[in-house]
Amino acid sequence: MYFLSQIFRNRGGEVSDDTKQTQEVKAKRTAKNSVFLDLFQDKKNLLKLYKTLHPEDTDATEDTLDIVTIDNVLTDNLYNDLGIMAGNNRLLLLLEAQSSWTVNILIRILLYLAQSYHEYFERTSQSLYKSKKVKMPKPELYVIYTGNKGRKADTISLSKEFFNGADIDIEIKAKVIYESDKDNIIDEYIVFCKVFNEQIKKHGMTKQAVTETIRICKDRNILRQYLSSKEAEVVTIMMSLFDDEQIMKTYTKDIKRETLMENAKHMLKIGKLTVEEIPVCYPDLTMDDAKEIEEELMQFA
Repeated sequence: MYFLSQIFRNRGGEVSDDTKQTQEVKAKRTAKNSVFLDLFQDKKNLLKLYKTLHPEDTDATEDTLDIVTIDNVLTDNLYNDLGIMAGNNRLLLLLEAQSSWTVNILIRILLYLAQSYHEYFERTSQSLYKSKKVKMPKPELYVIYTGNKGRKADTISLSKEFFNGADIDIEIKAKVIYESDKDNIIDEYIVFCKVFNEQIKKHGMTKQAVTETIRICKDRNILRQYLSSKEAEVVTIMMSLFDDEQIMKTYTKDIKRETLMENAKHMLKIGKLTVEEIPVCYPDLTMDDAKEIEEELMQFA
């Protein structure tokens, strides 16, 4: 299956008119990630993102930032969301946007970091086999999580998540960024994703969900400049020729889980269930899900 919005991953390729007529156009399940990739290709938005993370760097300009995202064409399908080299090779920032929570992202970040350094040493013509110590940028690792924070940590680490906090010979730590009340481009992106989720629940994986998301976000001044200047392109990015049965099954599973979460929340709210009973009555939900439901109810109590 060919995705229209993969133009940012795979250059070239066309969809025939016959294919367009025989397949139903629906919203792409990776639409939010596709927007993330496109949004920060613009150096103006990239600078906003960097200054959100480093407000103290008042000397930063578009010219002091370089995009060093891994190209999967050269690395056998290994690619990350966004890599930034900042301050004359002083900092290497890797950012991953995630809508589903998984600590496995730490493993992927480890691989991305190794590949990013490999490419950096090649670009700067530094040999790892000579006695002279190489120069390398300081790494900063981030996960932008577009779901609800719940009880999730602000920092996740390889040692804690996979080795029970043991002292291991290699460590990876990533800062996790959640929705906040701060006025910055990262928070706007997270809100954009949540609006899109709401519209999918109302309209399904359809073009209407995409266009309504854009309209609502523009009205709320969320990524307004980006959405206004590239509205037609953003719609294309968020749509795909959709005929993959497996993707539909995955989407159905996600919707089922959301429905179970809502049902369990209602039963807990009216006192028909305890937190501990939720995984028993809803086998597809975990105790972490139950605690997340409990915390959400406490926030609005």
